[in-house]
Amino acid sequence: MANASGLFSPSIPTPRIKIQPAIGVSRSGSCSNKVVLGRILCGSTNEKHASGVVSSESRVPKVIGKGCKLIGCGSAIPTLQVSNDDLAKIVDTNDEWISVRTGIRNRHVLSGKESLTGLAVEAARKALEMAQVDPEDLDLVLLCSSTPEDLFGGAPQIQKALGCKNNPLAYDITAACSGFVLGLVSAACHIRGGGFNNVLIVGADCLSRYIDWTDRGTCILFGDAAGAVVMQACEAEEDGLFAFDLHSDGDGQRHLNASVKANETDHALGTNGSVRDFPPRRSSYSCIQMNGKEVFRFAVRSVPQSIESSLEKAGLTGSSIDWLLLHQANQRIIDAVATRLEIPQERVLSNLANYGNTSAASIPLALDEAVRSGKVKSGHMIATAGFGAGLTWGSAIIRWG
Repeated sequence: MANASGLFSPSIPTPRIKIQPAIGVSRSGSCSNKVVLGRILCGSTNEKHASGVVSSESRVPKVIGKGCKLIGCGSAIPTLQVSNDDLAKIVDTNDEWISVRTGIRNRHVLSGKESLTGLAVEAARKALEMAQVDPEDLDLVLLCSSTPEDLFGGAPQIQKALGCKNNPLAYDITAACSGFVLGLVSAACHIRGGGFNNVLIVGADCLSRYIDWTDRGTCILFGDAAGAVVMQACEAEEDGLFAFDLHSDGDGQRHLNASVKANETDHALGTNGSVRDFPPRRSSYSCIQMNGKEVFRFAVRSVPQSIESSLEKAGLTGSSIDWLLLHQANQRIIDAVATRLEIPQERVLSNLANYGNTSAASIPLALDEAVRSGKVKSGHMIATAGFGAGLTWGSAIIRWG
């Protein structure tokens, strides 16, 4: 099991002023942290001088004073809406059975000439418009998706469609329903450590293409959508990412996966001494396979622990949080996590009933609706968490605006 510690947590417990720790990396790979008036001092912890004396830190530390903040959001959904009653026409289920067990009543599915890239671009444009950032001013485009329309990734196509003429870096992050949280942390790292100013983070997935529509255990859960945010560099005291906590456990892959499978036709060559099983058979991905009970247990156990860890790193408590924003997988999971964290329902953001589980799109989709409806306002503190296939899970404490 691997985990990542949130190095951005403040050393002073306050939701408004964040002092970033310095990261001094020694030859052994250990880190030393030193805070000086909100600036990061980066230097080697074991530097040998000409005299032969090993200093505990570099005499000339590098000063970095950047923070990052979220300044714009957007979302897009397919035209076709599929209700629980619609699903009842093709599988043995009904609206009550689905809604009681999941909280879902509708979902949207790509159809006709619609594309996932088109949804991602639409969401991105809305986020850029809210942020008042020109596409040419973007330094990085991150696409968080497990279902890109090109095997090699879709982020460059978003960059192209937006008209980014300066060829900013664009790449994909594949982490299923945890993808968007990983995108937030990755963007912050590029800003704080790489000098980037404007980063576009898009969460977009089309799981309807990988669903067995005869399996009522999975086809009732998923929908397609895209959501996006713009993260911008700012002064350290305006920083909007307070802490994070990231994990993965490959042993849990057996509970939730869509693995590669070979086609049934055997193309092996077997005459005149030819090597068998070459050329390889053409392969494709299976439909989503999920053990719902195990995934539920994993989520209600791991997600609260992760959020509590992020809060502790940030020097905050649950009462400091204005909103709880979880990956929209199942309303029972959302309710269980909120109860564990003692966060009342009126402070929980949920739009699961209208869209189902949209994987990496679910968090930015719910955030965009909450911002545009006036629920989430500038300065509000949000505890967010993603969890899903991998298994992967992670949380972050962020401030909007």
